[in-house]
Amino acid sequence: MADQTGFLKHGRALPQRRPVDVRIRDWKEVYEDFPSGHLHDQAARCMDCGIPFCHNGCPLGNLIPEWNDLVWKDDWTEASERLHATNNFPEFTGRLCPAPCEAACVLGINDDPVTIKQVEVEIGDRAWADGLVRPQPPLQTTGKRVAVVGSGPAGLAAAQQLTRAGHDVVVLERADRVGGLLRYGIPEFKMEKRVLERRLEQMRAEGTQFRTGVDVGVDVTVAELREEYDAVLLAGGSTLGRDLPVPGRELGGIHLAMEYLVPANRVQEGDLQRAPIDAAGKDVVIIGGGDTGADCLGTAIRQGARTITQLEIMPRPPQERPDTTPWPTWPLVYRTSSAHEEGGERLFSVNTSRFLGTDGVEGLELVDVELVDGRFTPVEGSERVLPAQLVLLAMGFTGPQRTGLLEALEVELDGRGNVARDDGWATSVPGVFVAGDMGRGQSLIVWAIAEGRAAAAAVDRALCGSTLLPAPVTPTTR
Repeated sequence: MADQTGFLKHGRALPQRRPVDVRIRDWKEVYEDFPSGHLHDQAARCMDCGIPFCHNGCPLGNLIPEWNDLVWKDDWTEASERLHATNNFPEFTGRLCPAPCEAACVLGINDDPVTIKQVEVEIGDRAWADGLVRPQPPLQTTGKRVAVVGSGPAGLAAAQQLTRAGHDVVVLERADRVGGLLRYGIPEFKMEKRVLERRLEQMRAEGTQFRTGVDVGVDVTVAELREEYDAVLLAGGSTLGRDLPVPGRELGGIHLAMEYLVPANRVQEGDLQRAPIDAAGKDVVIIGGGDTGADCLGTAIRQGARTITQLEIMPRPPQERPDTTPWPTWPLVYRTSSAHEEGGERLFSVNTSRFLGTDGVEGLELVDVELVDGRFTPVEGSERVLPAQLVLLAMGFTGPQRTGLLEALEVELDGRGNVARDDGWATSVPGVFVAGDMGRGQSLIVWAIAEGRAAAAAVDRALCGSTLLPAPVTPTTR
């Protein structure tokens, strides 16, 4: 273990965020460098807890106490080895994961938990800087061809594992660039795309092939897909945004979050001079209080919105962990992202009754709500109008796109509209497997990577009769 009394010597610390008035003028990541000496102290806080519940909190089963100890000992090479043993992309998760491992940290029972996420991203970035991340091409090939449909974190993790197992892997992506939501859903201020590009370069050097601009089921028929490949892994994600069917929804200026975020990210890629949906000079209302809503908030601030209001139907969570979510479960507490520091107002316990406007949206009618017998009930006399010329719906996702590929494959869906799978990640169609949000439903990046790794092991076993690939989770793990 790291310093067994480290948690008594050092308090929890995180890197500083760049000043708000500076960072909202650009799209670079918001955090400043974290001094290595500070990181050493943070790793030392990992205590000799006996049973590391952080393992249970992490779907990937990251060996957290081991690499905390190695960072404390300044053994960065071995720390990188232990981290990459369970996580293909720690530089992604260290930036984007909400860190359920920290919520399960034993130290967090009566103190601030270990800064696991920060240690993770520092190991990942240090490994790249020191040249420790190199291509790992297979020593021998199997002659089997596998198609991975979708290039988000689940698809990329599965593709890398299957390529290293010796299969000929082709990733099919309908967008013009690889990455899925990592590319076009996550703003630059959360993860600069150089982080994605360097990992894709490693995967190409290992032998993974990428084909972009391919809408499977349209550009490539299901018959052609089945004929060309020995196995198919579906990893297309949960892409259908939840809509808000209230009066006035047909007005212009009301968009699903991804309709807004994708072109905003294309501007940063250099494809567009200006986004077709621009918040500049407008009163912006974001409906939905999660991470996607925060991404919209930070984007709208950088575009120069006049005012921004983020709405959430749920009550404001408490500051401290409530009894309803005891350790080591994920606590329902009030969270402030970097975007929330930058501006905007947050309203809780409100619902949108209707949108107002003529040629386009001009405002929306709000009403306060309260929970009565498990149902949201309007508070009489609380109706009011909020000005808005741009409304962004960031209320989550309802599942994968059913038309096109899934319809042509005739795969069975579960009760929530996701692709059904058995204990071996197999769909109802022989030779077709599924991983990530397409089968699980909207979830976290760590779940996507974990499912991609586990599904890769299942595909390898189906093709070769056995596998040496690790399988961190099962399809029934929740």
